[in-house]
Amino acid sequence: MRISVIGTGYVGLVSGVCLSEKGHQVCCVDNDQAKVDKIRSGVAPFFEEGLEPLLRKHLGRGLTVATDIRASVHDSEMTLIAVGTPFDGREIDLSTVREVARQIGAALRDKPAYHTVVVKSTVVPGTTDGPVRAILERESGKKAGADFGLGMNPEFLTEGQAIEDFLEPDRIVMGGIDARTVEALDRLYAPFPDTPKLRTNCRTAEMIKYTSNAMLATAISFANEVGNLCEALGGIDVVEVMAGLHLAAYLRPYAERPGYVQAPLSAFFGAGCGFGGSCLPKDVKALIAHGERAGSPMPVLAAVMETNQGQPHRIEALLRKHFASLQGIRVAVLGLAFKPDTDDIRETPALPIIRDLLAAGAAVRAYDPAAVANAKAALRDDRVAFAASLEACIADAQAVVLVTRWSEFQKLPDLLAGRPQPPVVVDGRRALDKTRIARYEGIGLRAQETP
Repeated sequence: MRISVIGTGYVGLVSGVCLSEKGHQVCCVDNDQAKVDKIRSGVAPFFEEGLEPLLRKHLGRGLTVATDIRASVHDSEMTLIAVGTPFDGREIDLSTVREVARQIGAALRDKPAYHTVVVKSTVVPGTTDGPVRAILERESGKKAGADFGLGMNPEFLTEGQAIEDFLEPDRIVMGGIDARTVEALDRLYAPFPDTPKLRTNCRTAEMIKYTSNAMLATAISFANEVGNLCEALGGIDVVEVMAGLHLAAYLRPYAERPGYVQAPLSAFFGAGCGFGGSCLPKDVKALIAHGERAGSPMPVLAAVMETNQGQPHRIEALLRKHFASLQGIRVAVLGLAFKPDTDDIRETPALPIIRDLLAAGAAVRAYDPAAVANAKAALRDDRVAFAASLEACIADAQAVVLVTRWSEFQKLPDLLAGRPQPPVVVDGRRALDKTRIARYEGIGLRAQETP
């Protein structure tokens, strides 16, 4: 098929490149000329494992990059809307979706052939059938269903493994306003014959995406609440509690593929300093707000966000168990991205942790294998020093805070071994072996006092 993808962020560019890999002719469209030029040169505008090799493989062959939405719609059979929908504190911001829908609708006005428009951006239930449909019909002068197709196809990509997630999906959800739209999506995903596919309406497809992310966010905050209780009670290590929980059959891996194993649900049941990223915080908050507007409050999810917002601040409290004051204490912060294998710092707990430490007077040095540049731009604070390596970051540290579960940080116990004055290590992800670190603190852990 000939596909146009509007938006070259994580979802749009990954989708476009992977659809090219599956044999489709794809045009990725963005209104940022500098970004388009960068992609045309074979350089991705963000770090994602495996993306650039595939990008270079298909550029000029099955993949082109452009700025003209009108031309891309006229030259394709289907357009995927894959632009951002940030949460503004009250509701998701649909301004970019609306503008893209307006331009697509205008392009459809004088396109004689049938065309399918598919929303891939994460939008609250009712968006595709509501404002997107209304704008497309108004601008095109045509009717959805009769003159053009309209669907919703949510993405389930995990940053750091997005290429694998797209090329080897665990599920494909195809929402449409009619059978013809779903048939078009069937053709799009024909190269995935063994993947379970759910055919449904647009509102249900939208809800599946939010429900999926809300479940994962709930799992993380549930684990954090349990970890906080373990710490309060004493003599209980949340890592061992969760190890027992993970033995349950329903929490074991359910999908294994050659060279790639889908993370089991149990991967989300681990206490730590909080979840972040572009999906879980935004989508849970948006679903809460949508429920409020619908007269159906969501107190459990509200509690999920409240718990998550408090987790980064536990790091300072753990440090204060070892220092009467943090004024002048040299603290190494390991990890700035919200998760390993990405440079994405959106909603990362690292930033509030660093701001807490600075407010307490600590001297902060930070390191991340991929996200230093983004963190610098976000923090804009000369008091934070950034190291070029793990070793340089911890060189003279009195305390080390692990925020992101990068595999490189597993070297930490060996690097600290034998130091005459070992630093306090606060493991914000419970990623390290506590028995190999002389002065260890972890979320969800407090030694039982002797009676």
